[in-house]
Amino acid sequence: MDETFDVVWLGRGGQGAVTAALLLAQAAVLEGYYALAIPFFGAERRGAPVFAYNRISRDRVLSRVRVRQGDVVAVLDTTLLGVVQVPSLLKPRGVVVVNSPGMPEELRNVAGERYCVDAQGIAVKLGLRLAGIPLVNMPMAGAVARVAGLTSLEKVLEATKLHIRTRVDENLEAVKRGWELVERCG
Repeated sequence: MDETFDVVWLGRGGQGAVTAALLLAQAAVLEGYYALAIPFFGAERRGAPVFAYNRISRDRVLSRVRVRQGDVVAVLDTTLLGVVQVPSLLKPRGVVVVNSPGMPEELRNVAGERYCVDAQGIAVKLGLRLAGIPLVNMPMAGAVARVAGLTSLEKVLEATKLHIRTRVDENLEAVKRGWELVERCG
């Protein structure tokens, strides 16, 4: 990697996009990169759109402003595809990773690689919910880390152990399943 690798996380309040960005940044640091997790939200409430960002580089990362376009755009909630123009968030040759068991119609005409993982299904099977909302961030963190190719599964699991204090085994399993089950769609 010659320059900054950027990730845009798009989710809804309560899904854990900010935590997923934090885990990816920590995993990258454990791999020897410089990395930032940058949350971007105001007085959000549960269910409102939330953005978070990562900047990862071999050199010190000095910019702390929001990422305009990502090498990877992670979509934690497909209902946001009708609200946010994902193509405008992608760098040329950018990649989309979406929480969906298959290709959402809204992404069919998006240029570039598209990856799907049923993060919601994984969270439900493992009983990872908060106020009834499936916590899709852990499977998405695993999926995005694998697609980005900057860190190993072991470092993502190590980062998870450093930051997650409850239901640790289930969260580790969710990260593993996200890593293992993400696949190209479309």
